[in-house]
Amino acid sequence: MTEVDFHFDVMCPWAYQTSKWVNEVTAQRDVHVTWRFFSLEEVNREEGKKHPWERPWSYGWSMLRVAALLRRREGGNDLVGRFYAAAGRVLHEEGRKVHTPEGMAEVLRSIGVDPAAVDEAVEDPTTHDDVRADHQRVLDLGGYGVPTLVLDGSATLFGPVITPAPTGEAAGRLWDLVAGWAEFPHLYELRRPKTAADWNHIETSFAPTFDARDWHSVQNPVA
Repeated sequence: MTEVDFHFDVMCPWAYQTSKWVNEVTAQRDVHVTWRFFSLEEVNREEGKKHPWERPWSYGWSMLRVAALLRRREGGNDLVGRFYAAAGRVLHEEGRKVHTPEGMAEVLRSIGVDPAAVDEAVEDPTTHDDVRADHQRVLDLGGYGVPTLVLDGSATLFGPVITPAPTGEAAGRLWDLVAGWAEFPHLYELRRPKTAADWNHIETSFAPTFDARDWHSVQNPVA
């Protein structure tokens, strides 16, 4: 069995598509997924701006704090997976605001969790520590964004970046390619240039996210 740590930020539409793919993979290949966190707000924070943990409520960071609280409960990893699937669907497919306390409460109700967990997560300062620890782990491994996969605790990969998520056996074939990539520790990058048609496809795919979000995407350059 291959152990996959999947680092995500609910805010990212690309990571959500990849999460749908990796859930399909678990039905096609011998793969187990552990859900872990990453903060786009922190990694793309402008100098002089507050860290997300210094704000009473910070869109992506606070959603991850709710997930961190759920992870401590019985069946925590599966519960986080259900939470992420529900939150991602609301934001990236239905185009509804999920990044508010009210939006989080709705997500929790949909998966059978008491919405009081939102306030509990925000009032517990140790949920900051849980999110920070996962986030720092990715940075220490050379990561810079999401989706980031860590295979068997050693091979760190950004991606795959794809929309829509492959399903069925196609998901398994893509997994075979990704797992094959991990066999080559010094294979750093392979990219497909995007044409105007590609950008139109991406814009159409992510239209619900664009409608629902209350932020502008920022991406700091990476080496």
